Amino acid sequence: MVRNPVVAGQFYPDDPLVLRTELSRLIESKTPTVEAKMVVSPHAGYMYSGPVAGAVYGRLEPPEVAVILGPNHTGLGERAAIVPYGAFLTPLGEVPIESELAEALLSRVNFLREDPLAHLYEHSLEVQIPFLQMLNPELSLVPLCLSQLAWEEIAALGKGLAEVLSEYHRRVTLVASTDFSHYVPDEMARRKDRLAIERILELDPRGLVEVVSRENISMCGVIPTAVALEAARGLGASRAELVKYATSGEVSGDYAQVVGYAGILVW
Repeated sequence: MVRNPVVAGQFYPDDPLVLRTELSRLIESKTPTVEAKMVVSPHAGYMYSGPVAGAVYGRLEPPEVAVILGPNHTGLGERAAIVPYGAFLTPLGEVPIESELAEALLSRVNFLREDPLAHLYEHSLEVQIPFLQMLNPELSLVPLCLSQLAWEEIAALGKGLAEVLSEYHRRVTLVASTDFSHYVPDEMARRKDRLAIERILELDPRGLVEVVSRENISMCGVIPTAVALEAARGLGASRAELVKYATSGEVSGDYAQVVGYAGILVW
């Protein structure tokens, strides 16, 4: 399977030269870079969330392989869907799937399913890939599209990921693709999002799931983030840093209905 881009020309430029120029502007290269076990990055249009994504990717030591975990916005396909073969195409070229790693994970987690349908129109993984291509043009990836997992399944998938990655021979970074609060006043978004961000910074995936549920935080990628955080803990992560937080109101000027974005490193 070659998965073609579906939001190029909408969420980000579809012209390769324009896209490279935009990414070069957005990615804030800062030292020291971090060989992170996990990144949290937003997935809105680059106009809105690109500066947050660029800030966190600018601190990231380029991985050889990215395991990208995103929420299923479309409702298509399996609850836990992986594509173990082929490539994802962006205007910057093809990114091959790291089939050896994907197959190992598929055999380790019994409810994970091979399912291209869940990925066909899902934008949350796609918008991360050009940033990663700019960091490493030779990148490969493992795509995971997740929805409606119970805590026990979140923990099991995170544990399986950690076990597979601990045995793997290449440098891998987990990328949790998520936006935070959706379409609430700016002050509310910042207050509620801080509660979720604090759980991530404390490396507390179960606490993240619980606070998002209890406080009714409209964080679309809470499940992918919790899975990645559980895996990062299993790989020995002990530190996390909020690199940047912003809301869409800072771009649109509409502070009555905003979406929150956070860029976080875990290592």
